[in-house]
Amino acid sequence: MVITGLIGILFLVLILPFTIKRVEENLELFLFVMGVTASFISGIISLELVLEALKEPVKIASAVFIAGSLFFLLRDHFDRFMSKIYEKFAVPVIVFFLVVILGLLSSVITAIIASIILVEFIFPLPLPRNHKIVVCIIACFSIGLGAALTPIGEPLATIAISKLDQEFFYLSKLLGKFIIPTVIGCGILGALYSSWAVRREKIELAKGEAAATSDNNQELEVEDYARSLEGITEERDTWKGIIIRALKVYLFVMALVFLGEGFQPLIDKYILALDYRLLYWVNMISAVLDNATLTAAEISKQMSTMQIEAIIMGLLISGGMLIPGNIPNIICASKLRITSTEWAKIGVPLGLAVMGIFYLILF
Repeated sequence: MVITGLIGILFLVLILPFTIKRVEENLELFLFVMGVTASFISGIISLELVLEALKEPVKIASAVFIAGSLFFLLRDHFDRFMSKIYEKFAVPVIVFFLVVILGLLSSVITAIIASIILVEFIFPLPLPRNHKIVVCIIACFSIGLGAALTPIGEPLATIAISKLDQEFFYLSKLLGKFIIPTVIGCGILGALYSSWAVRREKIELAKGEAAATSDNNQELEVEDYARSLEGITEERDTWKGIIIRALKVYLFVMALVFLGEGFQPLIDKYILALDYRLLYWVNMISAVLDNATLTAAEISKQMSTMQIEAIIMGLLISGGMLIPGNIPNIICASKLRITSTEWAKIGVPLGLAVMGIFYLILF
């Protein structure tokens, strides 16, 4: 009965955000309700779990609020700095270095700080919103992977080092040969995509201008069209928006704590017994569950190097597929108001492609 209930909740989490608009618009609250329900079904709800769920998001939400406040207060200076950057360098060049540098630095400055910096660079990017979303998702894959190089970067790495009883740079030595080239690959992909996007929008803008050549009344429409292409009509931050975003991130992380703990019986019964080659693919559930929880459940010192590589790489890659999969996804989606459907359209195909490539490399 418990397992049946948990499987039902897992299907709801995977389906409802993409089929019901009200759920998609209130994803944090929906996941929180699902997480609490899963904890009740599993019978693990307790005061200790509630206190953990209240405590765990504090650092992340505080970092989001503080960084958001600093960028808000220094907005004019930052805008002038970005204007100079875009005057001197082409957009693809900026995107390449942004994706690669933040991906590698995330292991030092943490994935949280890297993702906060990312959204502030994405915001003034001279591309329409739909193209910004693609660049953002590619960058989040890079940050999610790069952060695992040290235990400072993200909880998954911290837990893995602890469970394996290894030294600080163990994951860098073990996974660096996979992660660093992939981060650079994400940078190249982002640069190529942004180059294509820039060329496309220039063509669309030229078409819009041509359509208005014989009608002076249409000049305003062309101007509005150009502004929309540049993305300069996007809403800027306010103190209210900064506070609400921090609270949403808090609720999101709290939901992941309840979901991770609530699904523990399902993980223990069906997932841990799987062959590691199959587990590599099954770990795609980390796209909706906290991958740190799965790391804690799956990793042990008795495993071979290949098993450890397969499990961790599967968790890291699939974490970028959907919004709940990684903290960078949550922060960026909240800031840029990316919906679950918008994220999945890019994140799932990209994640599956990378998973397929690494399956061939690993096995």
